[in-house]
Amino acid sequence: MASLSASISCRSSPLVSPQALLGEPEERRSVLSHLPRSPACRVGVLPSLRRRDLSKTIHASVTDVSVDIAMKEVQLPKGETWSVHKFGGTCVGNSQRIKNVANIVMKDDSERKLVVVSAMSKVTDMMYDLIDKAQSRDDTYVFALDNVLEKHRSTALDLLEGNDLATFLSQLDGDINNLKAMLRAIYIAGHATESFTDFVVGHGELWSAQLLSFVIKKNGVHCKWMDTREVLIVCPTNSDQVDPDFPESEQRLEKWYSQNPSKTIIATGFIASTPYNIPTTLKRDGSDFSAAIMGALLRARQVTIWTDVDGVYSADPRKVGEAVILKTLSYQEAWEMSYFGANVLHPRTIIPVMRYDIPIVIRNIFNLSATGTKICRPSVSEDDDSHKLESYVKGFATIDNLALVNVEGTGMAGVPGTASAIFGAVKDVGANVIMISQASSEHSVCFAVPEKEVEAVAEALQSRFRQALHAGRLSKVQVIPNCSILAAVGQKMASTPGVSATLFNALAKANINVRAIAQGCSEYNITVVVMRDDCIRALRAVHSRFYLSRTTIAMGIIGPGLIGSTLLEQLRDQAAVLKEEFNIDLRVMGITGSRSMLLSEAGIDLSKWKELLKEKGEVADLEKFVQHVHGNGFIPNTVLVDCTADSVVASHYYNWLRRGIHVITPNKKANSGPLDQYLKLRALQRQSYTHYFYEATVGAGLPIVSTLRGLLETGDKILRIEGIFSGTLSYIFNNFTGKRSFSEVVAEAKQAGYTEPDPRDDLSGTDVQRKVIILARESGLKLELSDIPVDNLVPEPLRTSASAEEFMKKLPQFDQKWTKKLEEAKAAGKVLRYVGVVDLLKHRGAVEQQTYEKDHPFAQLSGTDNIIAFTTTRYREQPLIVRGPGAGAQVTAGGIFSDILRLASYLGAPS
Repeated sequence: MASLSASISCRSSPLVSPQALLGEPEERRSVLSHLPRSPACRVGVLPSLRRRDLSKTIHASVTDVSVDIAMKEVQLPKGETWSVHKFGGTCVGNSQRIKNVANIVMKDDSERKLVVVSAMSKVTDMMYDLIDKAQSRDDTYVFALDNVLEKHRSTALDLLEGNDLATFLSQLDGDINNLKAMLRAIYIAGHATESFTDFVVGHGELWSAQLLSFVIKKNGVHCKWMDTREVLIVCPTNSDQVDPDFPESEQRLEKWYSQNPSKTIIATGFIASTPYNIPTTLKRDGSDFSAAIMGALLRARQVTIWTDVDGVYSADPRKVGEAVILKTLSYQEAWEMSYFGANVLHPRTIIPVMRYDIPIVIRNIFNLSATGTKICRPSVSEDDDSHKLESYVKGFATIDNLALVNVEGTGMAGVPGTASAIFGAVKDVGANVIMISQASSEHSVCFAVPEKEVEAVAEALQSRFRQALHAGRLSKVQVIPNCSILAAVGQKMASTPGVSATLFNALAKANINVRAIAQGCSEYNITVVVMRDDCIRALRAVHSRFYLSRTTIAMGIIGPGLIGSTLLEQLRDQAAVLKEEFNIDLRVMGITGSRSMLLSEAGIDLSKWKELLKEKGEVADLEKFVQHVHGNGFIPNTVLVDCTADSVVASHYYNWLRRGIHVITPNKKANSGPLDQYLKLRALQRQSYTHYFYEATVGAGLPIVSTLRGLLETGDKILRIEGIFSGTLSYIFNNFTGKRSFSEVVAEAKQAGYTEPDPRDDLSGTDVQRKVIILARESGLKLELSDIPVDNLVPEPLRTSASAEEFMKKLPQFDQKWTKKLEEAKAAGKVLRYVGVVDLLKHRGAVEQQTYEKDHPFAQLSGTDNIIAFTTTRYREQPLIVRGPGAGAQVTAGGIFSDILRLASYLGAPS
């Protein structure tokens, strides 16, 4: 395009009043009907326009390239010899970046290249700002235009020299002078037509394209620059979009190329012309659209969109840190994701290239090592490769700031035209419907609209259906604000059973309530509406569930004592293995004791948690602790691990579970407390997807509770459970063989750390009593703790001793009694053992001292082993035995850790 000047002569240069160009559409059409139809229109304004003389004329200059001009012999070659590149504003944001673009273009070994460029970064916004200022009669538009001039002048001085520099600056100065006059006219009229606006803002692309072409020529590569307004013809629609006229554009491209043959063409993005040769733009994402249209016109091998990200992510990386770059997307997947707000191409960009199966590649100009994302038609081999679950869903996208509108009533069912009336009212207020959902009962229709439009929609519906609402045929028009949409997209979801189940299962396990659902028959997209506050957790939950990222769990550790600290050590040592091999990311977000707590936003460094607790610990506040661990919206699943024996902490389990927080604990107080509270807790657990695991409450690391549940769930009937449940008492009776006194064995156990600080806590049998009541309740018996009689091993006179030291000092006084019991058992060929019993036939439980034959399994123990025998209808003759270490911080912490991994498996980690 020749340079714009203050007055441009042309074959036909009618005089047009500024009122006409700045006036109403009808008036403009009247004026435009007298303009000749030609390949390009250049509008110029005389700089001598005076403020007080609106009757001065503005020349609308049209360069008419007559169709009857003989074509040159050069024919436009089409096909795979062409590659098309598009560089956005960020890519050409300054002189160095323009040099980088030139290098990329020159290194492309394609035989022919067409490069589409946007305006320099922020220039288009600056041009729109000029229009706004001029329309508002803000005199600062003059200074704003000077800033535009200086930005391009300084860039040219960095890039060009000699005749190239002089030519560009002359062109730039002429354009700026022309714009000053045009903006002055807008300033006077106080209004700019769409044509004027499009013409003004399009200058940024003209300048960046010329700059890039000069830089490439400077490096010895022959190239031409194209003003795409001479080639691309589009027809505006009523929806703020344009439809390309491909036949006309193809003819004009061939004519342009016949006069400007080159193997490297630098073309302007964003701008085009109407069939009347009036400058216009391609609207939103216009430069991408330009590249796709040019790719289709040339039948190019590939269209590469250069941007500032490595490709298309499986989810918004600002919301899902573990989002991955997708290597390929089908055309359908790309437009589904882009519609729902993903940083992908606008859907209309894909349509031109899809017609000719031309792939689009999204690449990062700042990271050339990244291969990017290829958008294309899936190959046959890819379609057949459906054995991986993660391939079914390619990615997830969200839209925020929405509201649901629900119209319901029995009078809607079977009444033709109701939906038409609803959406007719929505159309009348110009609202955009994002999603629609209707049940087959036709009792209600709900749809999502942008929150800023919902008030007008609700008023329109109330007005349209006032009579139906008054008569009761419609019961309500309800608005549910603060909603977000979550969409799962994947071409291979079609006809694949279980994808929806997996999606909704992941949302349920993250305690996310779904307000509405929509899925088209193409099955490329499943859309759900959730509350805005749940959106990020929902996104992360489903993203993890489909193996696109790790199953991440926010953890809070309560009670960093012996067991808690041992668990933290185990978590530290296993963290890397869990991430790499099992796709599990366990993040300890907080650790709290009774006095101080440590909180972290990203996860505590477990290699130095003790030091951090001392340095950065704050006063313990359980509610604040829970809110911090659970309130992190970036991690969908939360678990609190209670490593205490505190009944106060246990009393919070019910409320935590109701809030969607999983609970894992070795603390027996909740399950052995009042029966009504236990039943309430278990009922809640069964009704929700929130998990409550307590394997370590009975047998430390032994699978006792899970074994019992397995028997019951498979239909077996429990007859009797009998076992040695205390590692401490197991050790004492395994070693009390007559070689040492009873008090000596107890002292030895205390010294080894097997007993509680006060051995009476073990010898009293209360710990075993709690384990027995837990198993009794798990088996279906509704017993209170007081219903379990206990054989207390603490001599009655010592039960009120002031301290553990005093108790240990006086215990030898009762050794003779224990020695007598031992000798009586030996005389009968038996051994002493301390056991818990659950008798389902008699509906009772007990904790008692018993004697067993020397060949009995209970007589074969050593150390701190626990042993439990399940007698059932299946295992009546030979009970099912579970045996292993039943005491010690390592095995107890291991049991808790096992529950944590079981939780991760339920939440989606590979099993």
